[in-house]
Amino acid sequence: MQPFPSPDRNDLIAALSPAVKRRLSPMLRCTRLSLGQVIYEAGQEIAEVWFPTEGIISLLNITADGDSTEICVVGREGAAGTAVLLGSDRALSTAIVQSAGTVCCLPAQALKREFDQDPGLRMLLLRYMQSLFMQLTQTAVCNRHHNIDQQLCRWLLLSLDRLPDNEVHITQALIADMLGVRREGVTEAAHKLKELGVIAYRRGHITVLDRSALEEHCCECYSVVRTQTERLLGLYKKN
Repeated sequence: MQPFPSPDRNDLIAALSPAVKRRLSPMLRCTRLSLGQVIYEAGQEIAEVWFPTEGIISLLNITADGDSTEICVVGREGAAGTAVLLGSDRALSTAIVQSAGTVCCLPAQALKREFDQDPGLRMLLLRYMQSLFMQLTQTAVCNRHHNIDQQLCRWLLLSLDRLPDNEVHITQALIADMLGVRREGVTEAAHKLKELGVIAYRRGHITVLDRSALEEHCCECYSVVRTQTERLLGLYKKN
């Protein structure tokens, strides 16, 4: 089995001051993420904060009827479970693994103590949570005002930003669940992109062949999210 990546593969952990890192590092627990794994459910007590070093975690709102919509994605730029830092000990959404990988987990209360005591850590995490809120609000705008074709482009681009290459391992059915739309709509949108030479796909696997073209077919929501995240965190690398 491959060794775990360094915790510093996560941008938030890498940005910690030496003193904070020295105190928190002994408490880090590294584990692997499998596709579709439920990290926590809405209303569940947050025992740990999850810092991906590889892979993607999706934050979902799920209705009483079982319908779901993705509201945010978290990769190695961030963390899942940060609601505990705002005074809530319960998750506000359901967190599911969208792309398999690895993660470093930190006891929520240990991170909260550092958050309360260290101004630098507090500013870093508040800016990250602001970027999550901005992503959430822009996703709501996109889901309300833009068509499935544009939503799929936005979703693929946000995923690519958090993956090491141009390969997305996910089924169209799961993408439909993430977007809160019918599978047939995703299939039609993906077929259009394939015909244009933007992507190639087979079951459970999408390859982006032309990222520039993907951005051209996307609505403004992706660029808004990326630009504001870069402004807030300065962590994304330019492609």
